[in-house]
Amino acid sequence: MRNAVITGGSQGIGAAVAMKLAQQGFALAICARNETDLQKIASEARAAGSPAVHVFSVDLSMPDGAGRFAAFVRSHFQQLDILVNNAGLFLPGQLRDEPQGQLVMMLQLNVISAYDLTREMIPLMGNKGHIFNMCSVASLKAYPNGGSYSISKYALLGFSDNLREELKTSGIRVTALCPGATHSRSWEGSGVHEDRIMAASDIADTLWSAYTLSANAVVETVIIRPQLGDL
Repeated sequence: MRNAVITGGSQGIGAAVAMKLAQQGFALAICARNETDLQKIASEARAAGSPAVHVFSVDLSMPDGAGRFAAFVRSHFQQLDILVNNAGLFLPGQLRDEPQGQLVMMLQLNVISAYDLTREMIPLMGNKGHIFNMCSVASLKAYPNGGSYSISKYALLGFSDNLREELKTSGIRVTALCPGATHSRSWEGSGVHEDRIMAASDIADTLWSAYTLSANAVVETVIIRPQLGDL
């Protein structure tokens, strides 16, 4: 049985990835903050074909969050095939006037939790496996009101690049996914039509395509944008 771990897996891109992997027969360990959302995606993933779905409610913006989730994963999985570091939060703002502490919180949730969890999960992968880090087009280019969010996404891409270099000879592949605007709850009420942004399933399909390459190939970085470009 193949196993996958997904952070922030109860909605948006994370939920789409969970459903894609469930359809492929993966057992899943999923974390998010909202227990109701977790139970909903667990039920849907089981119905889609996952042989086992384990969910854990945790706030990864807390320093002990990743460690607690890692212990939960190890209690269910002895080996791991896919790790998807997807948990994250977007808060717009300008560096000069965003709330004090916003950078620290963004780094903890968007970068450090991925760093901590990945270090805990690598031993479960042995000499194979695939790590996906959910970066962003904000990892590549600064933009107005990007603030601490953009800094954290630049850092996540740096983490992914360094991890890729470090794990080259281990058999573990590392891919940074850098999507542009993708449909999720954060776009509700924005006035932007759904057709103008990507479906979360587009990102899940891209992840699956990268995973299914031969062991001799790795997609290091993927940039995915809406057909009409960034908003």
